[in-house]
Amino acid sequence: MSSKIHAAVDSAGLPLVFVLTPGQAADCPQFTTVLNKIRVTGPVGRPRTRPAAVAADKAYSSKANRAYLRRRGISAVIPEKSDQQANRKKKGSAGGRPITFDPKRYQQ
Repeated sequence: MSSKIHAAVDSAGLPLVFVLTPGQAADCPQFTTVLNKIRVTGPVGRPRTRPAAVAADKAYSSKANRAYLRRRGISAVIPEKSDQQANRKKKGSAGGRPITFDPKRYQQ
């Protein structure tokens, strides 16, 4: 028996929120769950719930997660899996455009 911790941290590495799941659970479906729990309080007003950008591991690279981020106006800094890239290229022009990915921003 094992468990996984799916966490969201700020740019300084301080934890904002985490979700605990069974170890055999996939990473990708927890993406929206983690992002929906983020609440950053400021000195006044309601808490911020939408970050400017999200950097994540390849495990969180999916069409659904990228669409979720686009709908919310959040910049995605997530590398594309090699199999997803190959499938997109195999479809030719019907496969869509390559994803935008900034390796410098991901490194930070």
